[in-house]
Amino acid sequence: MTKPARILVVDDDSEIVTLLSARLAKRGYKISTAGDGHKALELAKKERPDVMLLDVMMPGKSGWEVARALKQDPETAGIKIIMVTAIGEKTNELTSPLYGADAHIDKPFEFEKLEKVIGSLVG
Repeated sequence: MTKPARILVVDDDSEIVTLLSARLAKRGYKISTAGDGHKALELAKKERPDVMLLDVMMPGKSGWEVARALKQDPETAGIKIIMVTAIGEKTNELTSPLYGADAHIDKPFEFEKLEKVIGSLVG
């Protein structure tokens, strides 16, 4: 039996964190959460999640800074990053790969679409 994928949900909007955590936990994923970029980096290095759902616009460190830092560190470079943001579809599409994101999805999103993206990254 395979162990459940670990997902780190990072967003400064606590409602989004609660919603995503509850839905993903019901699907059998092991969930951790962070409300800012500094905590996200700390948890990513400590817990080594399989996937990180990462907001872009946050206080402290932006999602872009977090993604770049994780991808530049050999110990965390394997973490799959999905940028989940409301910055605009074109901006998200153009910027996410520049910072090392493996995928991106725009807010507001359909949960089923997000699940498909997660599934494609965790196999």
